[in-house]
Amino acid sequence: MPSLRRPRAIRPGARIAIAAPAGPVDPDTLAAGRTALDRLGFESVARDDILDHDGYLAGSDERRASELMEFVRDPDVDAIVCARGGYGCHRIVDALDAGAFREAAKPLVGYSDITTLLLWQRKCAGLLGIHGPMLEKKEALEGESGAALARALKGTGPPPRYQGETLAGGWGEGRLVGGSLSVCVASLGTPWEIDTRDAILMLEEVTELPYRIDRMLQQLRAAGKFERVVAVALGGFTECDDERYPEATVERLFEEVFGSLSVPVVCGLPFGHIDENRPWPFGGRGALDGSRGELEMLESAVTTR
Repeated sequence: MPSLRRPRAIRPGARIAIAAPAGPVDPDTLAAGRTALDRLGFESVARDDILDHDGYLAGSDERRASELMEFVRDPDVDAIVCARGGYGCHRIVDALDAGAFREAAKPLVGYSDITTLLLWQRKCAGLLGIHGPMLEKKEALEGESGAALARALKGTGPPPRYQGETLAGGWGEGRLVGGSLSVCVASLGTPWEIDTRDAILMLEEVTELPYRIDRMLQQLRAAGKFERVVAVALGGFTECDDERYPEATVERLFEEVFGSLSVPVVCGLPFGHIDENRPWPFGGRGALDGSRGELEMLESAVTTR
C-alpha cells in the first residue's frame, strides 16, 4: 500500500464537482444539494449526463468511470462530492487511475456504496478521503451536517468530537477505517480489501435484518478483521429491526460479537444513514474513549500546506 497522504484543503468559493459513480440520481434532490453547496460558499458543477440511468445504475460503467476521472484530472475542480450511493462502484474501480487520484490529491466525499471508492483510494492510491454526507436527500447538507462537511473540506475549526453510547470501556487510538458494513464485507478478496490492523473500525448499515448483520460480522471475524482492531465505533444501523424476532436486536448482537474483543466499543455515533450524518477522515487518525462514549478526530482529512 502506498504511503498515506492527505488531500489538499479547499477554500471558500472552491469548485466542487458532483459525481454519480453508483445509483441513479433524482433531479430534484440534485438541485436541492447544489443549492445547499452554494449556500455553504462553494460553486457546484456537474456533467450534463449526471442524470443518465440504466436500471439501478447512473448510466453505463464507462460513463460513471469517465465522469470520475474527468473530475480528478480537471485542474479547475477542487473537490468531488458523490451524489448518492446505492450500488455501482465495484463495477468501475478497475477503470480508475490510482496514480491520477494520488497526484490530484482532491477531497473525495461520500458514504454507503462510496465506501468502495474510499477503501480503494486508501489502499491503492494512498489517499485519505471523507466519509460524509452526499446529495441523496434534499436536506442532507442542511444544518450541522453541511456545516461540518464544509469545515472538513476546508480544514478549519477544532477537531470534531462525536458522542455515542458506551458498549465497552477503554481507550483506543488508530486510523479510522470502515463505512458500510455490507460494502466492507464485499471488499474481502479484492485489491482494496479493508485493512483493520491497528485501526478503529467504523461501521454503519441500513435496511439489513439482524441475522444478515450477524452473518456479515461473522464473515469479518472469520477473515481476521477483528484480531488487531484497537476500537469499534458504530454509527447508524437504520431500519435494521426484525419484527419476527424483536428480542434479536442489533444492540444485543453488538454485545455478543464485540464484547470479547477487549477493546472499547461505542454505538450510536452520528454517521451513516441517519439525519445527522457527520463527516470523518477516512484513513485519518482518531481516538475512541469507550468509557465516555466519545470519538475524537486527531487528524484532519485535508492538509492546508
